[in-house]
Amino acid sequence: MEWLGYVASVLIGISLGLIGSGGSILTVPVLVYLFHIDPILATSYSLCIVGVSSIAGVISRLKQKLLDIKVIMVFGGPSILGVFIARKFILHAIPAQFNILPNTLISKSSFIMLFFATLMLASALSMILGKNKKELETQKPVYGASLMIVGLLEGLVTGIVGAGGGFLIIPALVLLGKLPMKKAIASSLFIITIKSLVGFSGDLMHVTVNWKFLLIIIALATSGIITGNYLNKTMDGAKLKKGFGWFVLLMSLFILFEQFFA
Repeated sequence: MEWLGYVASVLIGISLGLIGSGGSILTVPVLVYLFHIDPILATSYSLCIVGVSSIAGVISRLKQKLLDIKVIMVFGGPSILGVFIARKFILHAIPAQFNILPNTLISKSSFIMLFFATLMLASALSMILGKNKKELETQKPVYGASLMIVGLLEGLVTGIVGAGGGFLIIPALVLLGKLPMKKAIASSLFIITIKSLVGFSGDLMHVTVNWKFLLIIIALATSGIITGNYLNKTMDGAKLKKGFGWFVLLMSLFILFEQFFA
């Protein structure tokens, strides 16, 4: 199954390059189910893979002058703080085994995968049922306290599951910040890069990293994001986002099935 994992690593990058999200939410399932890596370690690897590979996307958007520095500070600052809190305190506070329902014992790894699948399900429905980006292109950006609060919550959530968080960041920037879709994607990639690398840096103190494997996956994901950046200029992002939403929906259902019935 490893060859599928390498193919999926390229697709992770393509997704990030095309729509600025989605790739990060696939990284943990790919590492867990195709490379058989422990879910806790997979969240650390995911932060590094997504953070480093997203740099290529940031450089491309920077050249196109699509980054909104103000929204990056207002939303990204609290988001980075949330990731730090989640990786430093919350993740370690989750017990190895605990009950979520009476007489139902669940492991820490299973809890993370179930939590992750729930986020994937919500993200998929958001992408499938979300508004067309053309409806929002003419709105002026809004920078307010709501973005800071949502940024902190997003950082806490994605810090726990090891995702970049574009599937949560982009809707927040579009719906709350009123950013045009292209600026939301560009700003999301920048925020993802910084907070993912911050989260991974903190993990280095207590995880053993297989650098050879990690660098291979990063190289594949980076090649994917470069490809995605190119395709983004010629393909309909709205249709791609809905199509990817259906794919994420199937992935979330697979994880839920595997956790409950496998």
